[in-house]
Amino acid sequence: MGCISQPSTPTAPIVQTRRNLPSSDERPIADAAHGRIIRNRELIWMMALLMACNAFGIDAILPALDELSSSLGASGNSRQFVIGAYLLAAGFGTLMPGAFADRFGRRPVLFVALICYIVFSIACAMANSFDGLIVLRAIQGFSAAGIVALPPAIIRDRVGGDRMARMMSLIFVIFLLVPAIAPTIGQGVMHLFESWRYIFVSMAIMGLAMLVWVYFRLPETLHEDDRQEIRIGVIARNMHRGVSNRGTIGYTLGGAVVFGALFGFINSSQQLIGEAFGAGDNFPLIFAFCAGCMSLANWSNSRIVELYGAKRVSHVALFLFIMVAIAQLWFANQPDEALWTFVPLMAANMSLLGFIGANFGSIAMQPFRHIAGAASSAQSFLRMVTGAVLGASIGFAYDGTARPLAASLLVCAAISLLFVLFSERGILFGPPQEEED
Repeated sequence: MGCISQPSTPTAPIVQTRRNLPSSDERPIADAAHGRIIRNRELIWMMALLMACNAFGIDAILPALDELSSSLGASGNSRQFVIGAYLLAAGFGTLMPGAFADRFGRRPVLFVALICYIVFSIACAMANSFDGLIVLRAIQGFSAAGIVALPPAIIRDRVGGDRMARMMSLIFVIFLLVPAIAPTIGQGVMHLFESWRYIFVSMAIMGLAMLVWVYFRLPETLHEDDRQEIRIGVIARNMHRGVSNRGTIGYTLGGAVVFGALFGFINSSQQLIGEAFGAGDNFPLIFAFCAGCMSLANWSNSRIVELYGAKRVSHVALFLFIMVAIAQLWFANQPDEALWTFVPLMAANMSLLGFIGANFGSIAMQPFRHIAGAASSAQSFLRMVTGAVLGASIGFAYDGTARPLAASLLVCAAISLLFVLFSERGILFGPPQEEED
């Protein structure tokens, strides 16, 4: 490949057991230069909790939005910008780490992202104005985007095909436990210290713990012969390849719009559950129930995806998602929608996302092992920016009812289906994918 360059100075070889060894969940990844060895089970936990730092940075602050907005003088739906600014900036930020990780390796770029996450968490805790907090949140999301963009690249360094979908599903099982409990943790921290500021301190502590774990345990997973040059032309070409493949772009954009609707729920969830349904005291439990259903679905996906294939499973889930969204819209348009209908239907659709997200992401990454960092960055950019803009728009459209959210879920799912049909040239339910080197 013309875009591959060898490092200018010799480096110790990376012993990468992905080649020449049989597949196994217990097969280790080793870095002979530094004596680091990590097995798949620990790698799954590590990648999940790295991504969970991002989720914790979003969901832990949800119970504090009322107090935070009152403390800093914000009003109405503007409180949602604490979430939206972080998500949108993180989306733009994902363009950066992949290219550097394809050149210098995954480890050093992860270190930078985690340090930024820690520093700006502390800075947010010290904010003295709402506008200042929004700026700091945007900087935090942008600079720490590597914790979102790099885990898929690290997993793609390791495996591909439906095996990658299985590993990503297991990662999402663990990852989703954090948003399930993050509002409860945030509420507990706020009550314990009587201030929302300590929620950001708890983010910094989580980031520090991950920094130590990654430093001592994560080997470098980038293959030496896959290192790329840091040149605008090479980076642009690799990122373009990552989002221009017809067979995968529909899955990137399809995942972006359907998760945009989920971000809309996250943005407006505290107002929707607390104000529209009058269940504010139970908000952490309700949020945990919905996220827990999504985590359970990812575990189920990990058990069946290699048998039936990521495409078949995700296509069926998308059709079911549309059906549930139709039911949600019908109930939302009734004069007095009740919490007991909203929560089960929302939990059902979040469960179906568990059969969509990891599978769509794995299908989209399948052709790009040699440029996994750039491809992951470009695809994460499209997913997160699209999702953040949609999520903020849906959340800001909150009108005291569940109607805007329900309509958005249906429309976004239908658009997602059109994108998938484009990638698959109108033919759905394809066979399982074999891993390709």
